[in-house]
Amino acid sequence: MKLKEVKSMLPGGDYFLSGNEAIAEGAIAARCSYYAGYPITPVNEITDRMSIRLPEVGGVFMQTEDEIGAICSAIGAVWAGAKAMTATSGPGFSLMQEGIGYAVITETPIVIVDGQRGGPGTGSATGVSSGDIMQARWGSHGDYQIIAISPWSVQEAYEFTISAFNYAERYRTPVIVLTEASIAHLWEKVHISERVKLFDRVKKPGTPTFGPEINGGFHMPSFAEGERILVSGTAHTESGVRKSGDPKVVAALTSKLQDKIMNNKEDIIEYETHYTEEDMDVLVVSYGFTARSSLFAVNELRQEDKKVGMLRLKTIWPFPDTIVKRIGAKAKKILVPEMNKGQVAGEIMKYAPCDVISYSQVNAEVIYPDALIKELRRLL
Repeated sequence: MKLKEVKSMLPGGDYFLSGNEAIAEGAIAARCSYYAGYPITPVNEITDRMSIRLPEVGGVFMQTEDEIGAICSAIGAVWAGAKAMTATSGPGFSLMQEGIGYAVITETPIVIVDGQRGGPGTGSATGVSSGDIMQARWGSHGDYQIIAISPWSVQEAYEFTISAFNYAERYRTPVIVLTEASIAHLWEKVHISERVKLFDRVKKPGTPTFGPEINGGFHMPSFAEGERILVSGTAHTESGVRKSGDPKVVAALTSKLQDKIMNNKEDIIEYETHYTEEDMDVLVVSYGFTARSSLFAVNELRQEDKKVGMLRLKTIWPFPDTIVKRIGAKAKKILVPEMNKGQVAGEIMKYAPCDVISYSQVNAEVIYPDALIKELRRLL
């Protein structure tokens, strides 16, 4: 991805921020100029901070009547030329799914933050969960791909929000930041660099509104730029003309929505490994806040010369299947701790060449290291 360096929107240095505040500052750093949201725990601090920061940088803040209005408003702002974001949690994320599907088929670059909490329904509004993993992938109807990333710290909450905007602009697609209540309300030191790397929205007048990739991205026209634009949530041609009854048009559009992400998986997927250079008795695959407890547990057992390693997934969707296959081949067993009933564990079972054990916790509390140490000892 070709990125351009620009000056940060905050003076470089160290800041003490919550995860939600870091997300808001990441959006501002990425030059987000429009935010629409509706109050919901645990992401209210994002909305609060954006209501203050956006007017300071010449942007627009909008509190909408509900989450449906929020995402639809943000989509409209993108087509007016803005970079836009919204943030919500479980119930609001459910309401946004039709809008997400519309953003997918209209190839609208937008960032959606989902601060996961206990569910379903209202669930545990102040509790912790990672229960929206599959909803992020399959929440809207039809055949499509999505990009979803999962930070494990306040620093990454800042950095991943910037990355989300870059992915959205590069691939003209919605991007989901799958944070959790534990990250949202965590306070940590965040280092803000003096420069930030951003992807420039591709502009090539005269190019079809939904044309092929050019110049390392996809032409994204805006209204009032002098171009003729047709935008429809129905199957359409590259020029935006509705042709939902034409099998070739439907097939070409559906394939494009898949291929532009799946053909670039190597550029999208990010992960990190710990102690995976040699054979392992157990490989822990983890993500989000739970990965912090996982790494603590793995480090403790490594001090006892136990053959344990860890793979942390930074990118959840598209799923890093080849990474799981390659690193999983070095282990005898894979342990997948999650604050849900095994959503990623089920995905890993499709690709892992060894036994996969799901460790689930759904009591609206974080998974602590001692529980994982105990489980790893049992497996070892």
